[in-house]
Amino acid sequence: MINVLFICLGNICRSPIAEGVFQNIVQQAGLTDKIQCDSAGTASYHIGSLPDRRMRQIALERGIKLTHNARKLNGDDFYNFDYIVAMDEANFDDIRNQSYRSSGFYFPEDRLFMYREFDPERQDAIDVPDPYYEDISMFEEVYEIVERCGIEFLEFIIQKNQLRK
Repeated sequence: MINVLFICLGNICRSPIAEGVFQNIVQQAGLTDKIQCDSAGTASYHIGSLPDRRMRQIALERGIKLTHNARKLNGDDFYNFDYIVAMDEANFDDIRNQSYRSSGFYFPEDRLFMYREFDPERQDAIDVPDPYYEDISMFEEVYEIVERCGIEFLEFIIQKNQLRK
């Protein structure tokens, strides 16, 4: 089983939508017996909370129900997940630093990614924007970004791990 962990700051907007969308893409590809995913935050602001209501609304409008309860990244995650995917550079750095503090080594670079590395429409932006203080249109944009990234990321995992659909 290949385990993927999506990370943002509070685990209520970007990482749970990335998790939900990716899970849906994996299901559509018929690979749920080979790939599973989860999400977490680098901060503990919202532990136990459902995703932001606006993010749940956008997901539900597209047939995805987000039921994840926010949690904080922990040391076990570096052993339990094959891939860790950050939504922005600040969280990417926090993940690397925490991996070193938790285990004495940095999580391998070939298994730690910025999600927008997989965005075929990305130009200069490397971060998935944080919609928390924005209007609903930013939540819609984030959904579109993580959907594009999810499709490409799944193809990467399939090729890297020689999976068959």
